[in-house]
Amino acid sequence: MSQPFQLAACAEMLWLDKPMDWRAARLAEMGFGVGLWNWPDLNLEKLEITGANFTIMNGYLEGRLADEEGADLLLKSARETVQIGKRLDVDRLNLHGTGLGEVGIPIWQHESVTGDMWLKARDTLNRICDLAEEEGVVFTLENLNLLDHPGCPFGSTADVLALVSAVNRPQLRINLDLYHTQIGEGDLIRWCEKCLPWIGEVQVADNPGRCEPGTGEINYAAVARALNDMGYEGPVGLEAFAAGNPEVALAAFQNAFTI
Repeated sequence: MSQPFQLAACAEMLWLDKPMDWRAARLAEMGFGVGLWNWPDLNLEKLEITGANFTIMNGYLEGRLADEEGADLLLKSARETVQIGKRLDVDRLNLHGTGLGEVGIPIWQHESVTGDMWLKARDTLNRICDLAEEEGVVFTLENLNLLDHPGCPFGSTADVLALVSAVNRPQLRINLDLYHTQIGEGDLIRWCEKCLPWIGEVQVADNPGRCEPGTGEINYAAVARALNDMGYEGPVGLEAFAAGNPEVALAAFQNAFTI
């Protein structure tokens, strides 16, 4: 048995009664990287001394891809967030098609995306890559499911792949969230194959429930074998709630991604 992937877990979704620095330190102690969401409510000084490897965090606080005003807001917000990411030595800074509000509802909703919006989104992502190249960081663009995030432009796996492959620069990768892919499209292994050249991170949770592998319908052991067979050796992050004890949930995650 071997562990071909770099395993991480989202601290925001585990041990909900504990402070974030405690969660990060415990994940590091258990050998996992640590994912975060937005930074303004975090105690950066305490996180810095946890010894954790922060694998991913949101790379912006506001903005959107497909219009001039939103793009300017995104770039301004991303530039500020880059400095926080560098302070914590975060591996990847995550983006969405638009900023998300309460319970993940998109702030700027569009049921259909025009050709001009596609071109503007590509232009905005190239501006993000220019910033990333200047600062020596990497951004990812995450797919979302439209059941939980209605009207999110560029939310599907297909849209994210189309944008990232069109930009095709090393400063922009795909955050391939298989929980969202399962709800939106299914066919997980073939989506992994299609996205493989541009994947920066794979994120997982079972469905329904958004808990650890083994609690729902997804055969994550088969997904793990397929990822290994196609040569993927990058990070796999558990972005899931624990169905019960978080440490039991992490063990189930680790077991599913051990080949």
